[in-house]
Amino acid sequence: MGALVRMLSVHMPGEVMVFWRNLFSLAFLLPWLLRLSLRHLGSRHTHLHVMRATSGLVSMYCLFYALGHLHIAAAMLLNQTATLFVPFIAFLWLKEYVPVKVRWAILIGFIGVVLVLRPGRGIISWPALIGLTSGIAAAFSVVTIRRALRTEPPTRIVFYFSLFGTLGSAIPLVWAWRTPSAHDFLLFILMGSLAATGQLLMTRGYALAPAATIGPFTYSSILFAALYGWLIWSEVPGGWFWAGALLIITGGIVALRGELRKTTVQN
Repeated sequence: MGALVRMLSVHMPGEVMVFWRNLFSLAFLLPWLLRLSLRHLGSRHTHLHVMRATSGLVSMYCLFYALGHLHIAAAMLLNQTATLFVPFIAFLWLKEYVPVKVRWAILIGFIGVVLVLRPGRGIISWPALIGLTSGIAAAFSVVTIRRALRTEPPTRIVFYFSLFGTLGSAIPLVWAWRTPSAHDFLLFILMGSLAATGQLLMTRGYALAPAATIGPFTYSSILFAALYGWLIWSEVPGGWFWAGALLIITGGIVALRGELRKTTVQN
């Protein structure tokens, strides 16, 4: 999906891409969502769904911008820093204790972020900071889901995110609309189908195996992004990128396992 965003970003505004991505993702999820009863969709915590949709949209807008201005692997890597921010946000908002092991993991991950951004050499840029913001917003979205799961079933969360995400992403079209060509339209359909398929497969994966087993595999998106970048745009990330990526991935996996171990002990 990231590769499609990169292709379309040459001539298509990010606001338009986010809208079509959400609309077609909702269309592909609709047969599954329609199986839910109206009673099941009723919620007394609409504000949490609005917060989840808002943070998810901010993350998506920032990621799409980064994909259009950075190497695709770098944009995906910065988005994956969400795992490092989740314990910090959960501590501030949900007052969840952060184990010492997780704190060290976060520190290791942020050293990796510094290596990727390399601010001391003037390489840091607005696209890179916006890419990092996509990770922060994604982390806030994850913590919002964690809070919502106390009262809301997963299917309800998916439904409202798909609905509010599509409605919310339609607002910027007032000033950013650009009519897509037939070829662009096909790519938008493919983008939405990939987003929906990825969401459903991830949900299925977490249903079949522990999150500590599944979570680390999400980092494979960085490797696939690097492969697409090399095959399509001849992008070859340098040594500093891979050194930072290794630290970010290591810190993220350790933090993820530490968070899940903490949750298991509390339960």
